[in-house]
Parts: sequence; C-alpha cells; structure tokens
Amino acid sequence: MASTETPASVGDRAAVDVTYADPGPLGLAGFAATTMVLSFVNAGIVGDGVVNGVIALALFYGGLGQIIAGLLEYRRGNTFGVTAFCTYGGFWLAYAFYAWFLAKPSDPPATVGLFLLMFAIVTAFLTISTLRLNGALLVVFVLLTLTYLLLSIGAFSGAAGITKVGGVVGIITAIAAFYTSAAVVTNATWKRPVLPIFPF
Repeated sequence: MASTETPASVGDRAAVDVTYADPGPLGLAGFAATTMVLSFVNAGIVGDGVVNGVIALALFYGGLGQIIAGLLEYRRGNTFGVTAFCTYGGFWLAYAFYAWFLAKPSDPPATVGLFLLMFAIVTAFLTISTLRLNGALLVVFVLLTLTYLLLSIGAFSGAAGITKVGGVVGIITAIAAFYTSAAVVTNATWKRPVLPIFPF
C-alpha cells in the first residue's frame, strides 16, 4: 500500500523529532574559567600581569562562548538561559574592551564601580528565577551577586581589602559554576543523575 505521507508531512514530523543539546554547560564553563582567573587577580593571589590572559579568555571563552550559548538557549525557548548567558557574555566582552582600549589611571573610581554595580543588579534579579530551577544554580547566582557587590564597593571606595574579599568570593563562585557545568554535562552524557544539581 502506498504511503499517504507527503514530503511536507515528513518534514513536519522530522522537525518535531529534533532534539537540541543543552548549551548550559558550555556557557557555565566559559563563565567559570574567566571568572576564576580574574578572581585570582582580584584576590591578590597572582599579579596584575595575568590580566592579559583574562582579556583573552574574556574575548573568546567567557565572551563569545557565552553569547553562543545564549543564542542556542533562545532556540530552545529558555528565556532565563538567553538572558543570563548573553548578559555575562556581554559583560566579559565589555570588560575586555574597557581594559584593552579605554582604561586610564585617571578614571574616577565610579567608572568601574558603576559598571560592576549594574551587573550586580541584573544578577540579583536573575537569582530570583533560580529559585524555580535548581540549588546548584541558586548557589552560583547568590555568590555572583555578592562578588559583584563586593567588587563594586571596593572600586567605589578604593579599598583593596574589599576587592580582595570579592576576589575570594569570585573564586568560590567559579568553583560552584564549574561544578554545575560538570554536573549537567555528566548527567546528560550518562543519561542519569551522577552529580546532583538539587532541582526544586
């Protein structure tokens, strides 16, 4: 018996059957790696010369990598993923552009302070959404909000001690993001929960 399916109906069925990989681990890993290196600088563990390495990471892994992850989240219909990854991809690209081309010793403290404060605000309202997602992301976003706030206060006040504390919290944030990235990609690969993300 001849099939009654038309080419159009076969195409529609194929489109329905398509599945998309989760770009979250890519975005989280890019964020974590770049945050970790910059946080080592902010914490005073390594010298300022390492910033050149941060700029390279910020351009391609933390910046471009997260923008790509955000656009892929758009294709999956994930509003939170689009907003978060494109926001932090934009943050790293803006940071690299400022550090490379615009920063001057004469810049007032409010230049960096306001820059960081704006991302603290965005991170704070994104944190509310993580309360419907999972515990691993909630930890990342709470810590990231604290990191931005501490670094912003340190920049406004010129207090190196507060900036160092922000750097330490940033390192912890990066570790939490690395774990979340590893958990999502590991669980997807093994097709079962191997590393818990504590869903709500």
